[in-house]
Order: sequence, then C-alpha cells, then structure tokens
Amino acid sequence: MIVKGRVHRFGDDIDTDAIISSRNKAKFLEIADLARHAFEDIDPGFPGRFSPGDIIVAGRNFGCGSSREAAPRVLQALGAGAVVAESFARIFFRNAINIGLPALPCDTRRFADGDTLEIDLSAGRATDLTNGATADAEPLPPVMLNIVADGGLAAHLRRHGRYVLERQDG
Repeated sequence: MIVKGRVHRFGDDIDTDAIISSRNKAKFLEIADLARHAFEDIDPGFPGRFSPGDIIVAGRNFGCGSSREAAPRVLQALGAGAVVAESFARIFFRNAINIGLPALPCDTRRFADGDTLEIDLSAGRATDLTNGATADAEPLPPVMLNIVADGGLAAHLRRHGRYVLERQDG
C-alpha cells in the first residue's frame, strides 16, 4: 500500500489537545466541523493550507494525551493520507489504524515541511521525493494493512466477519 503527499511538519510531543483543542470538542458535534480547527493553537490557519492526501510528519510521541478517537478522526476528516512520526502514543496509533488512517513510525528527521513524501506501508519505507532521503521502518503487519485497506476495523469486520491476517479479495 503506497501513500504519497505533501509534508506538514510538526515536532515532538504533539498531544491530542494540540491536534484538536478540548474547547472545540465541546462546541462541535460533527467531525468535519472539528477538522476546520485542527492544530489551531499551534499552527493557526493549518486546515486552510492542508489538501486531501497530504501527510502529517512529526517527531517523537505523536498523539500523546487523551485516548479519545477525535484526534485521528479529525486528521482523517481533513483528508490526511497518512501520519508518519518517530514514535506514537500507543492509543493514538491503534485508534488511527482502527479508523483506517495509515500511521507509520520511522525516523522523520530528514523530511521537511512542503516536501513530497511517498510511504510504502507494506515495505515499511518512507521516501522524500524532494530530497531523496529514505527511512526504513518495521512494515505494518498484514492485519493492520488489511484494516487500513478496508477503511477501518468496523469495515474490515463487516467485510470479513473476522480479522483477516492475509489479504483475501472477494
């Protein structure tokens, strides 16, 4: 599974309240409304610069903080093609995969804001097509690739009636 998009770069320890402020979670019920306020406390105007398919790139501990699913759902509602970070908070990572948002932990130090990044989730490789930098990572396990390809855990279970470890089309 290949994802390609423009990089939006963030640093370390981006918590779920930085992704979507708790004050906005109380104001808006629709995830699309919340998405218009993504990262507004640390990068005002961010949603206006973000295009469907773009990729969030961050440092260590991305998605720390609360375990609410709203943070990865907001990124998905923005149209994020993937999230790539040096490391993820465990619950954020699982929530992202469970809703069908690709997430790959790898060394992101050589990926710059505005560059074009290509991610091969099956191979566990991220390649910056702008500067040629690559980062190898542990490939996502087949069950996670299947969940993402099916559009999330609920869709995966509806389609197959169970976890499918190897891709089975049809």
